[in-house]
Amino acid sequence: MVQLVWFKRDLRIADHAPLARAAECGPVLPLIIVEPEYWQLPETSYRHYIFWRDSARELIDSGLPAAVRVGAVTDVFDQLHRDYGIDGIWSHEETGNRWTYERDKDVAAWCKKVGVTWTEVPQFGVFRGKVDRNRWAKRWEAFMAEPAHQAPERMRTVDAPSDPWPEPQALDLAHDGAVRLQPGGRTHGLDVLESFFRSGRGADYRRAMSSPLDGADACSRLSPYLAYGCLSMREVVQAAYAERRIVADTEPHARMITTQSLDSFIARLHWHCHFIQKLESEPEIEYRDLHPAFREARVDGFGHPHYEAFAAGMTGFPFIDACMRSLIATGWINFRMRAMLTAFASYHLWLDWRASGTRLAQLFTDYEPGIHWSQTQMQSGSTAINTPRIYNPVKQSHDQDPSGVFIRRWVPELCGLSGRALHEPWTLSPSQAAEFGVELGKTYPERIIDHEKAARAARERLTALRRTEGFSKEQRAIFLKHGSRKSSRHTPKQGRAWKKRKPSDSQLEMDV
Repeated sequence: MVQLVWFKRDLRIADHAPLARAAECGPVLPLIIVEPEYWQLPETSYRHYIFWRDSARELIDSGLPAAVRVGAVTDVFDQLHRDYGIDGIWSHEETGNRWTYERDKDVAAWCKKVGVTWTEVPQFGVFRGKVDRNRWAKRWEAFMAEPAHQAPERMRTVDAPSDPWPEPQALDLAHDGAVRLQPGGRTHGLDVLESFFRSGRGADYRRAMSSPLDGADACSRLSPYLAYGCLSMREVVQAAYAERRIVADTEPHARMITTQSLDSFIARLHWHCHFIQKLESEPEIEYRDLHPAFREARVDGFGHPHYEAFAAGMTGFPFIDACMRSLIATGWINFRMRAMLTAFASYHLWLDWRASGTRLAQLFTDYEPGIHWSQTQMQSGSTAINTPRIYNPVKQSHDQDPSGVFIRRWVPELCGLSGRALHEPWTLSPSQAAEFGVELGKTYPERIIDHEKAARAARERLTALRRTEGFSKEQRAIFLKHGSRKSSRHTPKQGRAWKKRKPSDSQLEMDV
């Protein structure tokens, strides 16, 4: 009989509680399963598979004798149970999408049918069952303060034959335009963590994180390694606090990162679990608007000309297109640009967030369902508890890329332009356009909307939605279930305050 440890999005040995606990119970069979049906979901992509597969391969190369099997999980378990006899299955809890949720229900049913115990262990500061949001932050802090699980010093393992790793094409995963992806694997993850703390690239983290140019270097870039579990959240949190103590005792001129940068970084690690908790508590966030007033509000999505232009980075707005093309090529863009892209799709184009969110999920190498869908709903306004931010794509262009370096890098059709014309090519006179070889509609797309008119229309729609009967009551219920208690504006008492408040236009923020 064997203890089967099922590695999913937790591709490491360090701080791996299921592995440590299984090793105490008997011979261990480590298992990695390639699930063809999962890799055909709309939001999965070539780049996800490459990162996950490379990370899994490195895990095996590091000395873990994991078996690789291809197929449906319960079919794989059936075969292994016949061949080796499964005494127990161990894994981390997974807050995934609807498909993995249903898959895990099938696994639970299989375990019950054959009499095998499946033990799931929390991986993040995310908690199952009824959660009191007023006490959530303390639970998170307590979880992160627990000692990391040591890799088993001695472990009896069972060698089971592996299937060959499928090539992406065998899973119907076509190359998706990625040319400069982050490499997968724990070794790279640890290098990235070390360089963020010690190379000086994190020194200007607080300012540079918002810049599409500087953010690629100044941000930690740990997100894919956390999303696929090459590093544990707990070890990163503890490393950040340890680094902060070191930095605080270091002379300012000798610091490679500031305590302020580390505080901001730690806050974002906290937010990581805060957003995943939302999906854990309400799986419908992936496919249903949190607030009922928004459920019929947006209908256009896949196949609509605006969606196709957005998906390809061909909207006629240079900064929007530069962000999308950068994302297509590299698999990453900073948080502010992610928010702007979602806001542009959801407000200016008034697209269904499920469509634009699916496209962005495909492109983010660090796609983490709990963060992605919770953020997508927040940035599209359908949570109703966050101030809707209608980013002006032209103002963002001037603010975040004043010299146009980012646009020229990713929109080479406009590289001869400068100043306002680069950010707003529709302002070119015919003679200027001819001088610079720009012909809108041929060499570069005409802008697909008038962004100012579209923003005003979105504001009017939001205002009308927020004035519907019962809006505040639903809004309050959403806050009590999902709202952050960190903000001074969002205190636990706000639930009572909102009871009397009427929705106001002042809650809409336009980035004019």
